[in-house]
Amino acid sequence: MSEFLVIARPDLQDARAAWLKSLAVERRLAALTVEAYERDTRQFFVFLTGHLGAPPAISDIADLRPADLRAYLAARRGDGAGARTLGRGLAGIRSLLKFLERRGLVNSAGASALRSPKQPKSLPKPLTASDARRVVSQGDQLAEEPWIAARNAAVLTLLYACGLRISEALGLTGDDLSSEADTVLRVTGKGGKTRLVPVLPAALAAIADYRRLCPYHLDAAKPLFRGAKGGPLAPAIVQREMKRMRSALNLPETATPHALRHSFATHLLARGGDLRAIQELLGHASLSTTQIYTGVDSARLLEIYDKAHPRSRSAA
Repeated sequence: MSEFLVIARPDLQDARAAWLKSLAVERRLAALTVEAYERDTRQFFVFLTGHLGAPPAISDIADLRPADLRAYLAARRGDGAGARTLGRGLAGIRSLLKFLERRGLVNSAGASALRSPKQPKSLPKPLTASDARRVVSQGDQLAEEPWIAARNAAVLTLLYACGLRISEALGLTGDDLSSEADTVLRVTGKGGKTRLVPVLPAALAAIADYRRLCPYHLDAAKPLFRGAKGGPLAPAIVQREMKRMRSALNLPETATPHALRHSFATHLLARGGDLRAIQELLGHASLSTTQIYTGVDSARLLEIYDKAHPRSRSAA
């Protein structure tokens, strides 16, 4: 904190200390988050010291303009900060200014008007087709009780074969997929949006095995998937089982239940699936959300090329 004493006037120093305390005590933010906000605002005051020619006081930040903040972001970008770091830094500055605004000390409109740096979209990390098949295989499940192994296989099969979110799979009731004739599933996803999803025979077979072995009566209006004691199956249980399978099957850390949904989309696209159709199957409101899977497919093609092509450096 000694560096901070040099780069800010006492009134701003005290106000910032009160803000950091409120983050930790009132908002109960994680210690690492508070530490990051402390560091980000300290760097901002270092910039202002050079920008203004003197350590800043509250009066110096009372009416910050978007141009001032753009200059700061440009300076940080010049030092090598990426979009995520810049976005977090701007969020910390906005939080401090709003804290001071509630006390009638500054106007935070300038910071609020500035658009946050565009964050790069990380590509989804699907499983390979062979790994996905192992994950959904009942024979590879680790549960000791056969009905629980069948339950886990049925849930994971729905994520991969139908592209469901885990909340959508666990939201099914006993009335869903109750016969072999139920080849289309009506799913209610994010925002209450309903879509129709075809159900593959493999998924129907996995559900039928689970129904046959489940020791609990599956009422039509109650959850289809049950926990060990008969209550609704919690997402954390599915995630825990997937974690166990990662270790047992030597799968990467990116092999999560949601990665099966990514695998559904990526494998369909690789087999020539239409992007619009995949959008509907996933329940994406915007095609741009679905288009990210084209990047996954392209990245995979480049990886194959790099490893196999005779003129590739790595293949040489």
